[in-house]
Amino acid sequence: MSLKCGIVGLPNVGKSTLFNCLSNAKAQAANFPFCTIEPNLGVITVPDERLNVLAKLVNPQRIVPTTVEIVDIAGLVKGASKGEGLGNKFLANIRECDAVLHVLRCFDDDNVVHVDGSVNPLRDKEIIDTELQLKDLETIESRYSKAEKSAKVGGNMEAKLTFEVLKRYKEVLEQGKSARSVAFETKDEQKIAKELCLLTAKPVLYVCNVDEASAKSGNKYVEIIKQEAEKEGAEILVVAAKIEADIADLETYEEKMLFLSELGLDESGVVRLIKSAYKLLDLQTFLTAGETEVRAWTFHKGSKAPVCAGVIHSDFEKGFIRAEVIKYDDYIRLGSEQACKEAGKMNVEGKDYIVQDGDIMHFRFNV
Repeated sequence: MSLKCGIVGLPNVGKSTLFNCLSNAKAQAANFPFCTIEPNLGVITVPDERLNVLAKLVNPQRIVPTTVEIVDIAGLVKGASKGEGLGNKFLANIRECDAVLHVLRCFDDDNVVHVDGSVNPLRDKEIIDTELQLKDLETIESRYSKAEKSAKVGGNMEAKLTFEVLKRYKEVLEQGKSARSVAFETKDEQKIAKELCLLTAKPVLYVCNVDEASAKSGNKYVEIIKQEAEKEGAEILVVAAKIEADIADLETYEEKMLFLSELGLDESGVVRLIKSAYKLLDLQTFLTAGETEVRAWTFHKGSKAPVCAGVIHSDFEKGFIRAEVIKYDDYIRLGSEQACKEAGKMNVEGKDYIVQDGDIMHFRFNV
């Protein structure tokens, strides 16, 4: 399952620094706008301590975590929706992503130039929001007249439904709101909405990049963004990109944990960001455990067993017979698959079983 989050924001807010911490790929981080011209792509692992705990019991040949792709998209500027600052290309890069990580500068530093001359994360947020909304409105308007005419002809219910979706989106975008503020109830409406690939329909996480002193408790800038995010029903995350860069340079896990402890932090901002991105996409993980490998697999929350079987291989879904399921806590407590069987803790589930986060799965299939 290929999943992609795009890091967006104005130039010089810390996007590339954050990306470098997230990924082994090294984007150029420089003190001038547009230092990132091509989008940088990094494949990052999703931290999951359960894999290591399982591996101690199973002793597999390898451990395979699940991953999420992170794209560092060059800084947007006012007018991007009209092509300013190479905006059209950058907006196309956002369109290809499943979710948006919107980085906002929430720190004062005279040595780091701000593209608009002063630190104001609310203004910065509104600039990006407006540019994305304008591009979405352009997308809607390009289809609106044709859809309206089609909806008035005969009894084409799909055409009528398409026009209603466009109409609702047009109304909110013209009010300066994002497309994600519209909730569609039926699957048909949701399908039409998804096919539009609107930029502001994507889930968003606001990442407040702060100075070291604000890493734990935030600051006045963070509070402003927090209030705005609450109005949207969105989440925020406080990260000090400079600290994350220092942590990334440390060689051992012990050194990193000691550094975090000295700052009064339990885990790095990078780990929290990856977990938050995973949650933002409404994703969960099921596990497989055997002598060859202990592995994490990504699935959308609420998926049934055959769909999750298909994550491993399409043949597993086509020929699905049943799933043998052990709860993670039972496996760890009893120590092995055999012990779980003997204790009656291995459940045999059919095609209607909704897979839960942390389930240890074994699929039976026939093709």
